[in-house]
This record gives sequence, structure tokens and C-alpha cells, in this order.
Amino acid sequence: MCCYVYGLPMLVPAIRHTYGISLARAGVVVASPGLGVLFTLFAWGYAADRWGERLVITVGLAGAAIFLTAACFVHGLTALCALLALAGAAGASVNSASGRVVLGWFEAHERGFAMGVRQTAQPLGVGLAALTLPALARHGLSTAFVFPAALCAAVAVLVFALVTNPPRPTANTSGSTRSPYRTPQLWRVHGSSMLLVVPQFAVSAFVLEYLVNQRHWEVLAAGRLVFAMQVAGAAGRVGAGAWSDRVGSRLRPMRQIAVASALTMVAIAIGDARHAAFVVVAFAVGAVVTVTDNGLGFTAAAEIAGSAWAGRALGAQNTAQNIAAILTPPLLGVLIESTSYSTGFLVAAIFPVIAIVLTPVPRRPRHGVGSLVEPSEVEHLQA
Repeated sequence: MCCYVYGLPMLVPAIRHTYGISLARAGVVVASPGLGVLFTLFAWGYAADRWGERLVITVGLAGAAIFLTAACFVHGLTALCALLALAGAAGASVNSASGRVVLGWFEAHERGFAMGVRQTAQPLGVGLAALTLPALARHGLSTAFVFPAALCAAVAVLVFALVTNPPRPTANTSGSTRSPYRTPQLWRVHGSSMLLVVPQFAVSAFVLEYLVNQRHWEVLAAGRLVFAMQVAGAAGRVGAGAWSDRVGSRLRPMRQIAVASALTMVAIAIGDARHAAFVVVAFAVGAVVTVTDNGLGFTAAAEIAGSAWAGRALGAQNTAQNIAAILTPPLLGVLIESTSYSTGFLVAAIFPVIAIVLTPVPRRPRHGVGSLVEPSEVEHLQA
């Protein structure tokens, strides 16, 4: 699913060549799957609550395979965007249901690591897209959609055969029904996570385009570098999850990652303005740093909410992040085209700076995993 929802920027040069469009319009195409994801997250979450994660993921991935296959046979830009949006809407089942599988099967002290492994799907999916989609696009843009379509179909079969739904919570383990949104902590987690998506997608949406058109790299060489960046990013997510387990807090590491993210955006801006070779290194560092916070915010949202509200909190978390993911490529593309890459990445640096302030880290960490989570709420989530 991540291969096409978040890996589509790897086709920006091919999209622009095929349709003769601007970088900003190509950003709209790139954002289409995320738009579909945005509108179905809550629906898939409700379906997972009612019918179980295994069925929801299987049906969603099968639907994504169908829509991506259809995208291989269209030629108009509008039709392509519509089918990509439908594929994203179907694939959103993975976002809504797979996190619940992790929360249901792993205990609090190991959940950060487990969620970090789950969160490697995005950078590995983008890396796989970088390794395969540009090469396939040489045979035509439509050909590039064959691979993610086949991948979705194959994984749908594997999920149906291998995934087991975690136990459903019972009445006496479901946690408090009091809304966690009555206090500002969960709102702040959603907000800071949303802000930290901006530098993540600033890097992932434009790194290949930058290497090809600004640094004059050959597209396949750039794709291989992006693949290596994304593998390193996947390892970073696992490491961040293990780090949060060790220090007993999701949000303190998240704030420190926000600091590193802001510094990396500034480094990219300086490197571009000076036409310095280190800009490539800065992009590589950014590809790792900017993805490591995602699993921390995702896990913190569920732990703060408690099991009675975890599904809705995860839906809200994903929705907020996908809004930022949808808006970042086209809006940043407009800014870059009208000014420069250095200006665009300086603006992108503002968002993690705000996230540093917004992330709700208490002055003294509480007991238990997650600096804002009461031990009783963690126990409820183990049901």
C-alpha cells in the first residue's frame, strides 16, 4: 500500500514528461492516493472494530489492486487521479486496521519496538517504489502501476492466510468511556504529528526530482540512492520505537526528533542556496530523521486515548497526518517553482519548530510507558 500511496513521487519525472505538466500539477497527482486515504480512514476503522482486522485489510488491498490495474489502461490525467484516489481509499484499510493488530497483540513495554517495525512499511514502501517505479516507467507510465497492483493482490492473499485477529476487549477491560479529548494532550499529539509530516513529505516528494533536475543525476541512480535512504529510514523507525520503550516515553524522543528535523531542513536549504555537494547528504539524513517520529506519535495517541477510544484516536491521528501529506507536495511545489528549493525548505523548517513547542512533554515523566499515559490505561490496551 505504501509503495503507491507514498511512493508515487518517484514517478514525478515520468508524470511531467508524459503529460507535460508543471511541478505543482504533478504534486496534485502525487497527492491523489492520500486524498482517497483521508476520506475512508474512519470507515475502515469502524469496519475493523465490527468485523475484525484480517477481513478489512484483505478486502481493502484487493480493492486497491483492482483500481491500480484499471489505472494501467487510462490516458487522461483526471481519470488517472480518480483511480489513484480510489486505490488510496481502498488501501487505507491497512492504516486503520494494522495498528490495532499491534496494539492488541503486544504489551506496553514492547509496543514501541513492535509499532516501529510496523511503521517501517512506509519508508520501505517508498524505497521499493524508488527502486522499481522509475525503471518500469521507462516502458510507459501505465506500466509502472502494474507492480503495486500485483503487490497489493499478493499481500491481500497473505493477510487472509496468515493474520489472526487479536482478542476483542471485554466490558471490564475496555477502559474508561470518558473522552480523552476533554484535555489538550491528545489534541497536541495530533497537531505535532501533523506538523512533522511536512518535512517528511518535503523530502520524499522532491528528493528524486531534485537529484535529477537540479543535480543532473541519472534517474535510475537517483532511485537507487532514494531506496538506500528509505531502508535507513525504516531502521530509524525501529530504533525510535525501541528508544521510546527504553526511556519510558514516546513524546520526549518525538520532541528531540522534531529538533533534528528542523535542523535538517535548514541544512538542505543552505546546501541548495550554495549549490554545495553536501545537500545530497542533507537529503539523505532528512530521509531518515523525518520519518522516525511517526510511530511514536501513533503509539502515544492510542495509549493516551485508552482502549475505549483507541480506534477513534488512531483514525484522527491518521487523518491529521494525511491532510498534511496531501497538502505538502502541491503547495510546496508551487512555492519552489515561484522561488527556489532553498526557500521552500526554509519554510518547511518552520513546521517542526512549531512541533517542538506543541509536543506535550511533561516536566517530570510519569510512571509507565508513554510520558502521558497512566499505568491503568496501558493495562487496558493489552486487552
